[in-house]
Amino acid sequence: MIKIAILGTGSWATGLARVLRDNGHSVMLYGIDQGEIDDINLRHCNYKYFRDVILEDDIIATSSLEEALKDASYILITIPTQYIRETLVKVKKLLNHKVTIINASKGFDMNTNMRISDTIRDILSSEDINPVVSLIGPSHAEEVVERILTAVCSVSLNEKYAKDVQELFSNRYFRVYTSTDEIGAEYGAAYKNVIAVASGIIAGLGYGDNSRAALITRGLHEMSLYGVVKGGNRETYFGLTGIGDLVVTCSSVHSRNFQAGLEIGQSNRAVNFMAHNTKTCEGVRTCKVIHDDVHQYHHDIETPIVDAVYQVLYENANPKEIVEKLMERELKAEHF
Repeated sequence: MIKIAILGTGSWATGLARVLRDNGHSVMLYGIDQGEIDDINLRHCNYKYFRDVILEDDIIATSSLEEALKDASYILITIPTQYIRETLVKVKKLLNHKVTIINASKGFDMNTNMRISDTIRDILSSEDINPVVSLIGPSHAEEVVERILTAVCSVSLNEKYAKDVQELFSNRYFRVYTSTDEIGAEYGAAYKNVIAVASGIIAGLGYGDNSRAALITRGLHEMSLYGVVKGGNRETYFGLTGIGDLVVTCSSVHSRNFQAGLEIGQSNRAVNFMAHNTKTCEGVRTCKVIHDDVHQYHHDIETPIVDAVYQVLYENANPKEIVEKLMERELKAEHF
């Protein structure tokens, strides 16, 4: 039996804990929300996220990071990206054996704008950890926890460790492929959240399936351009970590990024959302990171969807007017 320490007690932590538990592994979730910890340990549920799911009693949680890390062979990261750096600093002080880090969070380091795999390596040395692995693909926790068929990618610069994690998670309802394109997969995982915000906006404005299909298709083109210029492989964007993740995030009511966009579209302004939102919505900050990066360093590519979302979020532009301007851009041939 392999022990996995899971950083987080939220929906994604809970869903993946059940996958690992179903595979015969020992899981311990580490969190700071005592209500969630008590729910998991005493009531065998996580009511904040899943109203009707009863968890197995060997899925346990703790507020002690030291307890979670003890004898763990793997550390699975599921916490919001803004907390990863500070949490890993604490992990480093407590580690007394070498582990494999599996990153299942999507976005950029809030302090440095680094990809999360780079942040992990920035804090934890090769003496602390094996090659980093990321778990990326179209996978809403609400469905994973219900054991609904799902396929994702285990991504690592080291193929052996990608395969190790593939075997760790794979079962009859959770299928894992492998990839070594860490750059392409991680930029795709971040970029698609911005397109999902845009998808919610057009839904909130009352546009239909034609509009969303166009957005997803052009969004795929845009995110592949950005990923390639950052060093990723173009082919990656036609797989699970590209179009797969993009489609599910742009189309599902489970997507926080889609829901954020929906709220903005329905009010036709972002100012109220930006002032009062308390939920983790990676696409909002990711939009600014990508927009600033492109305009500062990558003038050879165009990112009209990211630019449009940026104007809505950060310049208080009218969403309906921005959509109309996108439709009135200079006509051109479609290239991929």
